[in-house]
Amino acid sequence: MEATDLILLNEFCIHHEVELSFINSLNEAGLITIIILEDKEYINQEELSALEKIIRMHNELEINIEGIDVINQLLQRVNHLNEEINSLKNRLRFYEEN
Repeated sequence: MEATDLILLNEFCIHHEVELSFINSLNEAGLITIIILEDKEYINQEELSALEKIIRMHNELEINIEGIDVINQLLQRVNHLNEEINSLKNRLRFYEEN
């Protein structure tokens, strides 16, 4: 992982007006991963959109961390089921053509 892929957590919190304790709670709940390098905390750029979505759910919809965790699990399950449906449709299409 390159340092260019990391976002300094303090800067993220200032920019998004979020408490660092909230981000640490998300890390403890396993919703994000905080990376520590040279005594500074970072998040991976790949997690940025997911983290912003979590912050919106928390701030705009007033969903607590446990609720966000449940929502994320359900969304992952829905995505998995959609992938499985697409795979089955492709297999069905294969058998219908032959």
